[in-house]
Amino acid sequence: MIHRPVPEKQCIFKTGQLYGASRSLFVAQQIKQFKGLSVVVTHDMAEAGQLEKEIRFFRDGQMSLLNFPDLETLPYDNFSPHQDIISDRLRCLATLPQISNRAVLFLSIGTLLQKVSPADYISGRSFSLKTGDILDLTAFKIRLTEQAYQSVSQVEQHGEFAVRGSIIDLFPMGSSTPFRLEFFDDEIESIRSFDVETQRSIKKLDSIELLPAREFPLDADGIKQFRQGFRQTFEIDPKTCPVYEDISQGISSPGIEYYLPLFFEQLNTLFDYLPTKTQFLIEQSAYDGCDQFLQQVEQRYESRRYNLEHPLLKPDQLYLTSNNFKQVLDTFPVSLFSSFKYEKESDTTVNTALKAPPLLTVKHHNEEPLEALKQYLQQITHHKVLFCAESSGRREFIIELFRHHDIRVHVVNSYGDFHSNTTDKLFITVSPLEEGLQLNDSAVTFIAESQLFGDRAKQTRRRKYRKTRDAEAIINNLADLSEGAPVVHEDHGIGRYLGLKNITVADVETEFLCIEYANQDKLYVPVSSLHLISRYTGAAEEKAPLHKLGTDHWIKVRKKAQQKIHDIAAELLEIHARREALKGHQFSLNNDEYQQFSSDFPFEVTPDQETTIESVTTDMTSIKPMDRIVCGDVGFGKTEVSMRAAFIAANSGKQVVVLVPTTLLAQQHYQNFLDRFAEWPFKLALLSRFTSRKDLTETLSQIKLGKVDIVIGTHKLLSDDIKYKDLGLVIIDEEHRFGVRHKEKLKALRAQVDLLTLTATPIPRTLNMSLAGMRDLSIIATPPMQRHAIKTFVSQWNDDSIIEGCQRELKRGGQIYFLHNEVKSIEKMASEIQDLIPEARIGIAHGQMKEKELEHVMLDFYHHRCNLLVCTTIIESGIDVPTANTIFINRADKLGLAQLHQIRGRVGRSHHRAFAYMITPHPKSMTSDARKRLQAIESLEDLGVGFTLATHDLEIRGAGELLGDDQSGQITEIGFTLYSELLERAVHSLKSNRELDFDQPLMRASEIDFHVPALIPADYIPDVHHRLIEYKRLSSAANSDDIKNLKMEMIDRFGVLPEPLQNLFQITSLKAITKEMGIKKIDFGENTGKIIFSEKPNIDPMKIIQLIQKKPLHYQFDGKQTMTVTELNENLEERFIQLKKLLTELTAND
Repeated sequence: MIHRPVPEKQCIFKTGQLYGASRSLFVAQQIKQFKGLSVVVTHDMAEAGQLEKEIRFFRDGQMSLLNFPDLETLPYDNFSPHQDIISDRLRCLATLPQISNRAVLFLSIGTLLQKVSPADYISGRSFSLKTGDILDLTAFKIRLTEQAYQSVSQVEQHGEFAVRGSIIDLFPMGSSTPFRLEFFDDEIESIRSFDVETQRSIKKLDSIELLPAREFPLDADGIKQFRQGFRQTFEIDPKTCPVYEDISQGISSPGIEYYLPLFFEQLNTLFDYLPTKTQFLIEQSAYDGCDQFLQQVEQRYESRRYNLEHPLLKPDQLYLTSNNFKQVLDTFPVSLFSSFKYEKESDTTVNTALKAPPLLTVKHHNEEPLEALKQYLQQITHHKVLFCAESSGRREFIIELFRHHDIRVHVVNSYGDFHSNTTDKLFITVSPLEEGLQLNDSAVTFIAESQLFGDRAKQTRRRKYRKTRDAEAIINNLADLSEGAPVVHEDHGIGRYLGLKNITVADVETEFLCIEYANQDKLYVPVSSLHLISRYTGAAEEKAPLHKLGTDHWIKVRKKAQQKIHDIAAELLEIHARREALKGHQFSLNNDEYQQFSSDFPFEVTPDQETTIESVTTDMTSIKPMDRIVCGDVGFGKTEVSMRAAFIAANSGKQVVVLVPTTLLAQQHYQNFLDRFAEWPFKLALLSRFTSRKDLTETLSQIKLGKVDIVIGTHKLLSDDIKYKDLGLVIIDEEHRFGVRHKEKLKALRAQVDLLTLTATPIPRTLNMSLAGMRDLSIIATPPMQRHAIKTFVSQWNDDSIIEGCQRELKRGGQIYFLHNEVKSIEKMASEIQDLIPEARIGIAHGQMKEKELEHVMLDFYHHRCNLLVCTTIIESGIDVPTANTIFINRADKLGLAQLHQIRGRVGRSHHRAFAYMITPHPKSMTSDARKRLQAIESLEDLGVGFTLATHDLEIRGAGELLGDDQSGQITEIGFTLYSELLERAVHSLKSNRELDFDQPLMRASEIDFHVPALIPADYIPDVHHRLIEYKRLSSAANSDDIKNLKMEMIDRFGVLPEPLQNLFQITSLKAITKEMGIKKIDFGENTGKIIFSEKPNIDPMKIIQLIQKKPLHYQFDGKQTMTVTELNENLEERFIQLKKLLTELTAND
């Protein structure tokens, strides 16, 4: 193995020629033989991250791996790092002094040079809490605030706390989960961890550790020290300086990290935190980069020091100088390592005898695809060989491939298993190694996947697929409602939301939602009836209708919509029944060849894409004809789905037609299909108006004879003079762009061939159920995920801010998108940017490039060979590049809101602060719409859960296009949410053979009044938006299980239910019972009560007669719709029980 003895102090060992993965193996060996802390220093954080992954793979036995992250800001920046970064830094600083066993610390050279808070500050401000501790709640809140923890209404990130009665939620720095402390008086009764997404408790704990929330104190003493230090250091009027003013008021000013020395008498360096038994392992490029880094700091200091509003501290107050660094380093053992060869060898400088790992590319279409690998394995027959796959899916694929070519490999789960197995020769495992290595002295070889298949863009997606609390939460979510937003009331039509109001009626306080209608009429809706309210989406807010109260206009609109919806529902069910009866062609699937074709796809398949591909494969291999519609936004990978379907059909000897709406698209698809099918023996043809008559005649005869396997073209392919020999699959791209005549033609096709339709218009998930009868629906969409806010700036072109934005990203080892949406001037733009940032490695990507060329550029960008991509909006559909976290959008005023959202969404991942710069012309030369869009995108930094209006607009358009223009008119009239609800009800009633009477009001939950407050008290959930969401969730709860789960969740999150809320839960559970009974209203006072039935209740009238006959003193009926109940119990709980018993009697089966 490759390792060297630990050097003495004041002596630096150098090891060169560490090719491929031997670099990380060498570092792992050095760590293994040293019983103490090993500090691994790299050039930047990206390098540190990769090295850490590889060392994790090589380590054997227990050792802690620590990471001290970079601030990810440029020196003297006016930004502060993200809370998660500060949390990781504080955890690391708190852990370092306590290390006694073998451990590793990874960091970049810039981070090592930066001075940090004194060790006694971190230890002095840390404390622990355990169950049974007595705490003064008020004093504890003050202490948290002084520790720079922020008080919020709901805890979502590090350094936040929320107080709700006797419950405190807290997300301590350095912790991976937040905690919920429940108090009994002033004693901590329980401590539970909870999930940020669902806010539900996970498990109980006995104690927790708390670190300060910042690397500097913001209490009275800290502020005093800062003010004194500031006045002594800078000879300016402190009142002109925003940083001084902010800190004086206890506000953490952005970029305050670069004023750290003013908070303390003296700062420490990271070296002061290290235990005495520490060795340094430093990458040669990082060691050489020390002076370069300090030079950059000096340059930034010089260029910014003259701004008197932001006076700067000298670099040596914030960073170690080069001499200081090397002096301190002399007191530790130091090993430098490099992938390159050192020119002069000596006692301390050695080059290994390793060779660079060879390329053993698999050539699928040669007679012997693994020829290079087999020859290589013959040369090293005495070696143990480990193949390193990127994921378990890839491992299975490689095993399958090897099996076909008589190479048998043994699966191992770790490097340790491989090392200890002495019987087998060839092994395979899942490993993060990006390159291989060959060790001749110990007869061991590692072969990485990149040596076999070249570069694939292996994507560990950054998207966290959100767990939604319940499926309807997003649709019914009223959280984003701002005052003045249009809302739909099922009975009264569309009005404008004015907020929540508390009103006392007959001595009972109730909370109402206030809606304003035409002529400023107001409607107060009790919160228990929130299920009747939904957000209006169907047209732009300002174009939403505004109805009048007290007129029958709304009733007519709704009735008309219901009749149309009923017709659609009937049609859906008829189509469904017809399709079930049809028989189609069952395709055969050659798994090996299909796997081979799939593996040529250069990107990772997203979860949605995978599900869709599986559905299409199942459809095609079943006897029923496929009729599937695949929805997904541009670039969500629909084309790949269609190519795989085309492959299955063509490989089974059937012909495939790909139908597109425009000649240009046909050309583009043809080129893409040619590239993808280049290595396969299928004949492809293109038919469009550019095809010459001679070519056209020849192609048509070949299609007729069956010599063309895949034909791509416009609606010409539907004309009667084209005869197919054996048509098996029709793929339609953007169906909604074809005319009615063409659609009729397609309908006729449905019965005979498999049909796959692609559309880029997102279809709302709510319509899934209703439309499932019409077509099989696959949605390729990434659900809204909780991303960190993307810092967004809108400004005119400014060289300095472009240079600064790029340098900030490049310094942290990241990458940059520069969007310039004009192909003809993109080269010129790229050279201008190269002049501004000479150190950037620039790539260019646009839609007019050949697919292979474009793929090559994108792979270069993915693999960091270029770090700044000048591109058009083609990146909307690009691969996910997790390290790209800055985007510039030139002429952002020309893009729509939805497009800006999507493009901005290309950046912003977990703990990296992402930046988006919208470059625009002068505000006066922009249209007012463009100005509005840019203001919206700037304010919508945090995309959060709420559906943004931009995506809603798209959904509405999608629904209209799927159901026809006539229906989209109905959607505009009554709003989308109500439309889909009515459609679902219509389908349901038709399935259960119930006739719908459109004059009848809709069957819905009754109004129930017990003359007691039934609401969520403001002191229980103080935040109005949160209250609104909980009201909505409660009123939309479908059954007793939903209500029970909600109750448990509220107790868990907010504490014991107050009486008014208990009443609300009781009333809601009664509503769930009465919903199907046809009861309009229940009014139960202290002595007597009334039940008012609808005109056609869902109750056997004999039950009511029997009740009255049994107990004539208790029950009377007025002969129409009202039953009176007397002798009610004064006790509220008993009254609830009485009503439940009565309802049970009315619905009981004899």
